[in-house]
Amino acid sequence: MQLTLWTYEGPPHVGAMRVATAMTDVHYVLHAPQGDTYADLLFTMIERMPRRPPVTYTTFQARDLGGDTAELFKDAARQAMARFNPAAMLVGSSCTAELIQDDPGGLAQALQLPIPVVALELPSYQRKENWGASETFYQLCRHLVHKPASEKPAKARPTCNILGPSALGFRHRDDVKEITQLLNQLGVDVAVVAPLGASVADMNKLAEADFNVVLYPEIGLTAAQWLQRQFDQPYTKTVPLGSNATRDFIAEVCALTGLPQPAQDPLNAHADWYAKSVDSTYLTGKRVYIFGDATHVVAAARIASQEMGFDVVGLGTYSREFSREVRDCAKLYGVEALITDDYLEVETQINALQPELILGTQMERHIAKRHGIPCAVISAPVHVQDFPARYAPQMGFEGANVLFDTWVHPLMMGLEEHLIGMFREDFEFHAGAAPSHLGSTRPAGEKVAPTVVAPVASPVAAVVSATAPAHTETLTTDSLQKVAAPAQAASNQATWSPEAEKELGKIPFFVRGKARRNTERFAQDLGVATITVETLYDAKAHFSR
Repeated sequence: MQLTLWTYEGPPHVGAMRVATAMTDVHYVLHAPQGDTYADLLFTMIERMPRRPPVTYTTFQARDLGGDTAELFKDAARQAMARFNPAAMLVGSSCTAELIQDDPGGLAQALQLPIPVVALELPSYQRKENWGASETFYQLCRHLVHKPASEKPAKARPTCNILGPSALGFRHRDDVKEITQLLNQLGVDVAVVAPLGASVADMNKLAEADFNVVLYPEIGLTAAQWLQRQFDQPYTKTVPLGSNATRDFIAEVCALTGLPQPAQDPLNAHADWYAKSVDSTYLTGKRVYIFGDATHVVAAARIASQEMGFDVVGLGTYSREFSREVRDCAKLYGVEALITDDYLEVETQINALQPELILGTQMERHIAKRHGIPCAVISAPVHVQDFPARYAPQMGFEGANVLFDTWVHPLMMGLEEHLIGMFREDFEFHAGAAPSHLGSTRPAGEKVAPTVVAPVASPVAAVVSATAPAHTETLTTDSLQKVAAPAQAASNQATWSPEAEKELGKIPFFVRGKARRNTERFAQDLGVATITVETLYDAKAHFSR
């Protein structure tokens, strides 16, 4: 465990809360100290739910540690049963209460409540949020799913369950609606969606469906594998993210059910045409970096490469349980996967790769904003703006349309900024104006307080750090350039003449970094000490061959 400003996942009891909150008649009694109730805010403030999660906290305080904290838990369980009258109860400890070792499962069993009680063993110091959600859903299935009748009644259409969507999930609500419509069009009825919107009665009949659709493997895969072992219930392996994956998903469903495959895509499948249109083909070859949960990263890499024509220069995930799948995916694009939950490592890699587009989480959105790189959010963790009021799925053909818009528009706006840059002498479009699509209204030339970012092996950063005064002081762009000049010389790199820097500024900002790197490499190979305008154009001619 380490102290950090941001985290990709919370502790596993937050994952359990996501499952409990998603369901309609399950209550979670959580043995936790005062202060651990912060998790409620994730649902009410970020997802903007109209109700607080169905969780009762024991909220013991420091003075209670000298007494009987076990009795506090039993009192909380009794009160939750009397007040909320749930159909099933989850019991467990938060990361802090785990240290007390009060055994909530045994204590709840001693109460002999008239409902199923599912005890959760969530090792908070080894596992994290998505694993906690997966384990909770799996344990609910083990305790609640009933064995179906030996002879299933005849059905006019095949049926399936959709497994994995939960509360606080990235576009789960809209994805479920989109995939349900798609399945209905194929001739398949959806029996149960779980855990999102499911009741205990729904969980009882999960085994009655013909097969399961696993939309979010991080949460639903373990339960689907158990259902297959126990009830010989097959499940889909393809996640329908992107046009190509959606077609593969349709083919897989038709193979499982014996239904005919549709001859063509629906009329709303616009993403393929848009990706081939003149407005987007000149974006072919854009260098993209991808980071997020494993499912969305693997899917995004395929979409970026096959459907958008982008060049995947780096990818990674914080989902350690799926690191093998992500590493196998990275090999397809000739890159090495970054498996980490430290956002500073991600920022270091982004600095080194200098991509032209970042596809990531809200962490990467902050990183991209600091470095002036276009970014689109593709995965949790997300913030309130990624729970839109409008219909905006990520899966299916409509989801492919949404993905195209979300990924391409930041690059389109970058081209627009270049056109605006042609009028930089105009009072409205001067060179100091920040790019409008990066969400900042601060002119680039204003004084900016230095920010703490990932340690990068940069001589410029070292000199700035060494020469900065002890008291807090702001640095302007001019002063940074003055400090950077001797650092560049010391690092055996060519320095830039003022005329060359000015000429470099005329290059569109979304390819300016690449032009700078190529020119410096060209100058270093030739042993040029000072880069002039002529050097810049010689380098351009060299790399254009």
